[in-house]
Amino acid sequence: MAAVCVFCASSAGIDPRYVELAERLGRALGQRGHSLVSGGGRVSMMGAVARGARSVGAHTVGVIPRALVDLEVADEDADELLVVTDMRARKGLMDDRADAFLVLPGGIGTLEELMEVWTSRSLGMHAKPVVVLDPFDDFAGLRQLVHALGRRGFVRPSAAAHLQWARDVDGALALVERGMGPRWSGADQGEGRAGTAGRDTMAG
Repeated sequence: MAAVCVFCASSAGIDPRYVELAERLGRALGQRGHSLVSGGGRVSMMGAVARGARSVGAHTVGVIPRALVDLEVADEDADELLVVTDMRARKGLMDDRADAFLVLPGGIGTLEELMEVWTSRSLGMHAKPVVVLDPFDDFAGLRQLVHALGRRGFVRPSAAAHLQWARDVDGALALVERGMGPRWSGADQGEGRAGTAGRDTMAG
């Protein structure tokens, strides 16, 4: 079983399709034998991914700063709810508990989390896969920016390659499993879906 850290929005008022996407991801994650590490809130996408995972019996870990317990409404149903001092402690503990990172659409907090784990991956500080699930092209501008920065020499091709992109849930999880390699005991299962991932995944 791999512990997959999911970064996503906790904002209210977003299109319901994003909440549905998060819940679908949570269910698929659990069905494929993984556990979830999340930001510990029970609202919006953050809550939906945890509920989806638990609906199929997956173990869920939530990590939330004390100051956000009321704002994000702490996920008291989590199998482990870890309350920490601040955002830095939250990210550090989520990173420690994760075997892989999967990013859904979100706001500036999600972008910060994505950039940190992607940067540390490109610098060789960890070897965990970093996958963005972007079915609605919310990150299209980011992809264009990274490509432009690459053409100008600011982003190495090897760094760009460490961020992988998927269009659908199964494709994203197949990339996570393939990136885990021998660390994921279900590697054969993930490799068996690699053909689907190749069709549904945008080149990093």
